Amino acid sequence: MDEEKEKEELELRQIIDASDSRRLAEYIDGREAIDFAQTVSLIDDDDILRHLLMLMDDDELAALMEESEDKMRLRIARLLNDHRLLVAFEYMQKDDIVDMLGDFPIGRRKKVINLMKADDQRVINKLLDYPEDSAGGIMTTEYIALKYNLTILDSLRKIQEIGPKTEVIETIYVIDDRRRLIGWVDLRDLLSAPKETVLKNIMEENPITVYPEIDQEETARIVRKYDLMSLPVVSRSNQILGIITVDDIIDVIVDEYDEDMLQMAGVSGEESLDTTLKESVRFRLPWLMVNLATAFLASFTVKIFQGTIEQVVALSAIMTIVSGMGGNAGSQTMSILVRQLAQGDLSFKQVIKPFRKEIMLSLIDGGSTGLVTAVIVSAVYGNIYLGIITLVAMIGNMLVSGIFGFLVPLVLKKCKADPAVASSIFVTTATDVLGFFIFLGLANVFLPFLIK
Repeated sequence: MDEEKEKEELELRQIIDASDSRRLAEYIDGREAIDFAQTVSLIDDDDILRHLLMLMDDDELAALMEESEDKMRLRIARLLNDHRLLVAFEYMQKDDIVDMLGDFPIGRRKKVINLMKADDQRVINKLLDYPEDSAGGIMTTEYIALKYNLTILDSLRKIQEIGPKTEVIETIYVIDDRRRLIGWVDLRDLLSAPKETVLKNIMEENPITVYPEIDQEETARIVRKYDLMSLPVVSRSNQILGIITVDDIIDVIVDEYDEDMLQMAGVSGEESLDTTLKESVRFRLPWLMVNLATAFLASFTVKIFQGTIEQVVALSAIMTIVSGMGGNAGSQTMSILVRQLAQGDLSFKQVIKPFRKEIMLSLIDGGSTGLVTAVIVSAVYGNIYLGIITLVAMIGNMLVSGIFGFLVPLVLKKCKADPAVASSIFVTTATDVLGFFIFLGLANVFLPFLIK
């Protein structure tokens, strides 16, 4: 794959060196836009990149910016003057333009917006007012909305006129005289209906909608639940403001998943390999300090039983197995709960049955792994009582992991906190501290049977 990328980059550089715009057009036409954007991102020389941009047509430039990552978009924008940028914007979807402008320095953003047409200024400014992670922030204003009293023939003429400028034509939204959304029509039904039929007579009523302020994660849940290809965004008076397309929802799902996975490890979703040293320290150090505090808590628990450990050195080796298995089991339960809560598939009224199952699962897992560990420990150290203590401690810590792994995400969700952020810290602390306490406490009680 790396060789293929290098070959693509080499061919592109040869075209740029030759200043061959015709060959460049053929090169672009023969590839998917996203593949071309990824190849361009490999060019690290601004002079070469600027030369490439000069060779490209405006629609090709627009497609490149739409498919590029945020940082590459900004890099391209810095190499273009405002006039060329505005011309390229004419070929881009409004939501992609807003994404770019949102990352611009304030000065240039205002300058570019002021150079736009009045209608475009109004739309762009309105979209920029919405939070980036809201339904309004990810919606597009390129959609088809037709009056309810149009005939099929008139509707098709209208679609033919405005269709090329819209992002989605498979779904046609139906509005009344006040632009209130009252229904929708599938393009297939539109094409198969008699030409004199009025839209109102074939439309589906009560479309599923969202308000622009709703969080993008909740929006993704709605699209997933109802299997939608697009989702209209409406005002409080039910006037249609824009639509959210399924490709934007896919981006939201990927971004939210990546963010949750990073947060479960105590890393900010804003951090990447390109993040500055200062920012990385700010993102990571606070969570490491919290982990350090919990590590001391586990250490103090071990210190309480220091005398017992000094008399039976084998305990120091076995207790890490007990706490480690508890931590792994807790992470399994916690990961399932965090995913269910993120998908909105679990309410607090529905947790009793799954919680009982987790308790039984913990006992079974603890008994199974504990029995294997007990047999091995008894054989290695020649003491059956040490094996029995290990078995009981393993079952006890697995039970702890199941309870905390299940309840911690629920409690954090109830407290309006993100379960993905701090769940792992609390669950790991519980399994370490209580695991050590159960195992070493039992060892202290049965100490006479452990000393030969």
